Amino acid sequence: MTHQPRMRNRIIIKTEEQIEGIRQSAQLARQTLDMLEPRIEAGITTNDIDQWIYDYTLQHGACPATLDVQGFHKSCCTSINHVICHGIPDDTVLKDGDSVNVDVTPILNGYFGDTSRMFVIGETSEEALKLIAVTKECLHLGIQEVKPSNTVGDIGYVIQQHAESHGYSVVRELCGHGTGLRFWEPPQILHYGHRNSGAALVPNMVFTIEPMINAGRRECKTLSDGWTVVTVDGSLSAQWEHTVRVTETGVEIVTA
Repeated sequence: MTHQPRMRNRIIIKTEEQIEGIRQSAQLARQTLDMLEPRIEAGITTNDIDQWIYDYTLQHGACPATLDVQGFHKSCCTSINHVICHGIPDDTVLKDGDSVNVDVTPILNGYFGDTSRMFVIGETSEEALKLIAVTKECLHLGIQEVKPSNTVGDIGYVIQQHAESHGYSVVRELCGHGTGLRFWEPPQILHYGHRNSGAALVPNMVFTIEPMINAGRRECKTLSDGWTVVTVDGSLSAQWEHTVRVTETGVEIVTA
């Protein structure tokens, strides 16, 4: 789940025990999205997705982090087509051609695991498929920059360069974030920027990378529900997210 770039507190360097707890929660998050793969199809509602996630999370001894946090009363975010992030599950029926991002964060034994994935409903447009593919490439290019001595700016730089080279834009009002012991922790992980800028990466930092890439303009707006963020021009948006740990030599994708 994304965060508005406002955090200013100290970065938490995790212990090995904490990392193992985060890893277990992160794997549950991945398994939750795997569970959805054969179920998401035309004719279901986003409330169906939410209920499946709620049931699955509780069955595995965890609870959804989004449930009743800051006025958000669902177990996941479901962001369809031009919705950038934080879409609230409701009675909306998915139809052929839709694309939807599902974002989950279970809390297992006090630890948070955060990930999201794009799902395509039936036959969709080449435009949507290309945007989804490029956004996934942005995520993995950003992950490749995660290693000691690099900075968060290195992550944002490669994401921005790749997205814009395809004619897309990067949402700037929301960002990735530290996670693991709390839902949102420092550092902020912007998906744009300059090399050698921002916080230095050191072993056992844990954070999300979750680029939000628009087919049109980068500007966004938040709807009256206080959560749902959409593109201002109605263009398609896509997002992929992983939680990663900085290791001694590189990166571990804990939600992979």
